[in-house]
Amino acid sequence: MHIQCHCTNSNYKALSEKKGWCSECCLKCLSGIPYASLIATILLYAGVALFCGCGHEALSGTVTILQTYFDVVRSPVDALDVFTMIDILKYVIYGVAAAFFVYGILLMVEGFFTTGAIRDLYGDFKITTCGRCVSAWFIMLTYIFMLAWLGVTAFTSLPVFMYFNIWNTCQNISRVDSSLESSSPCFDLRQFGIVSIGEEKKLCTGSENFIKMCESNELDLTFHLFVCALAGAGAAVIAMVHYLMVLSANWAYVKDACRMQKYEDIKSKEEQELHDIHSTRSKERSLKSWDISSLLLAMWLAQMELSHSPHQGKQRIRMSALHHNPGAKLEQWAPGGCDSQA
Repeated sequence: MHIQCHCTNSNYKALSEKKGWCSECCLKCLSGIPYASLIATILLYAGVALFCGCGHEALSGTVTILQTYFDVVRSPVDALDVFTMIDILKYVIYGVAAAFFVYGILLMVEGFFTTGAIRDLYGDFKITTCGRCVSAWFIMLTYIFMLAWLGVTAFTSLPVFMYFNIWNTCQNISRVDSSLESSSPCFDLRQFGIVSIGEEKKLCTGSENFIKMCESNELDLTFHLFVCALAGAGAAVIAMVHYLMVLSANWAYVKDACRMQKYEDIKSKEEQELHDIHSTRSKERSLKSWDISSLLLAMWLAQMELSHSPHQGKQRIRMSALHHNPGAKLEQWAPGGCDSQA
């Protein structure tokens, strides 16, 4: 029973260590996520999806309203009428959705590669001129897209204003008598450039079509869809501004990292030179100390031999002196001037 309890405790300990390792790994992975770029990407995708989806449906509703209540017909020839322009705008919406889906992924990848936690996780990397140029290019491109989305927001506000006038009129006016139909206000499509000057397509508030349009759900739905599209365009502008702040911070980080890398390279080079100089001096000092030690050892051996054989001892002292100091005089190594006396 005690052994079973011990095994259970060991298994519990192993399981706890495994859970701790998993939690540490998860925290390390979460620390590598560029949250600023992630928030900007989510905001961009939400804004683009809202603009493209609601804008596409609002344009379809506009076609229905023009054909049903304003009696505008499609041109039989390939002329640039309002329906052709609406079809072109739909294709533009398709392109915008695809382009900004790819652009959001590119900005997200750029945010990942400029995150400091990723550098710590996978090791330091060389900051190249190409990397700085890519960051600067993204900043310029994002600034251009921000201006483009500002234009799209301003353009989307025009149908919102038009539909707001019609919707507000439908909310405030009641059905008038047919005798007052001529004096009632009218909406003329020529004022908005939807039809040519030669075509008279107007809808007065006292007409039957106007009452039907106000009672239908198409006007209310199309108006609110255009409002949502305007909100999506505004969200895309905010996302572009957010991306500009993130990219500017990343570019400044890459620039500082490049300067720090040059400083570290110069510092390591100087440290290597100092280490080489110190090693050379240490070798010279060791060689000098070795020469002095060998000289003292040779003189000691010569003195030992001198005590046994004077002539051989004197000869060894002279050879050692000549080996370590060739310019020295031989006579000064003879003890007591024995050679000169001899």
